[in-house]
Amino acid sequence: MSLVPKALLVASLACASVAASASGEIVQPTVNTGSALPHEYVSVHDPVMIREGNTYYVYSTTRGGHGPLVAWKSNDLAHWQRLPSPLANLPDWAREAVPDARGMWAPDITRVGGRYRLYYAVSRFGTRNSVIGLASSASLDPKSPHYGWRDDGPVLSSSDHDNFNAIDPNLVVDSNGRQWLAFGSFWSGLKIIELDPATGKPRSDASPISIAGRDAAHGHAIEAALVIAHGKYHYLIASFDNCCRGVKSTYKLAVGRSEAVTGPYVDEQGVPMLDGGGTIILQADKDSRFRGPGHAGYFKDRDGAELLVYHAYDADRRGQSTLRIAKIVWDAQGWPVLEDLHSYKRRD
Repeated sequence: MSLVPKALLVASLACASVAASASGEIVQPTVNTGSALPHEYVSVHDPVMIREGNTYYVYSTTRGGHGPLVAWKSNDLAHWQRLPSPLANLPDWAREAVPDARGMWAPDITRVGGRYRLYYAVSRFGTRNSVIGLASSASLDPKSPHYGWRDDGPVLSSSDHDNFNAIDPNLVVDSNGRQWLAFGSFWSGLKIIELDPATGKPRSDASPISIAGRDAAHGHAIEAALVIAHGKYHYLIASFDNCCRGVKSTYKLAVGRSEAVTGPYVDEQGVPMLDGGGTIILQADKDSRFRGPGHAGYFKDRDGAELLVYHAYDADRRGQSTLRIAKIVWDAQGWPVLEDLHSYKRRD
């Protein structure tokens, strides 16, 4: 069995609905969050994590992808408290773009300037009728006077006439400070496109660039691009194979690297990820408790500790999609290795 770090768990519950005001601000409902739940009682799908002040925040797809995004907070990475959903209703433009969509998927969050940018996808499973949207807020804390999610509209879309799928967004800032959005699922694989930093949307002269793919023999099964910078390289972590099948999920994480954010990304053996390459860094066998690990998010803490968050399916809880957190260390050749989260002690 490959390394599956002992980690913490966070999960999705149905969230209360909200309404958008005429100004574009999202009107938040009052939610009784109650006491913080121990990590072993909650689960998520497609998680990302960020920290504001002394509080960690996790955002995720709701269970089954039907419904609003889910938000949680924690001060210790062990006990989590539910928050109002940042976007609990699909905006009108999203309903028009994907009329049969049932929810929001795969959030990605980054602080840019004085606001947090929350990207997310709206789609129907197994189709390319998809759109990536953007919301932003000056704070993540619902008690802050600066809190309030603004609908910033659509970012990128695809249809069955395109050879790519506009889901699974990941904001990337390269070594030169330029901003990019990585995205994609199945079909022709993973893409990246340059953004206008002022808007968080594609530059008018930009077009998608292919960075990874898999062939028909593997069912074109690749998605959830995550690009992180370390040393002189950019590392592309992707999810191979199939999610969303409970304990029968075959998801696994693979990595390649490139000096340029646009590639070419190659694995440890020098095989290009555009040709199906990718060094496996996390997978599980049939006897593992946590099956099908995938859809990773990256977070760098104040003390420099680098964490990878992802979901896996808990065989002891009927295949519940569960958040896992691992610490990233780097080997002598500059490749990422995942370690037990408990080796990380938060230092402020």
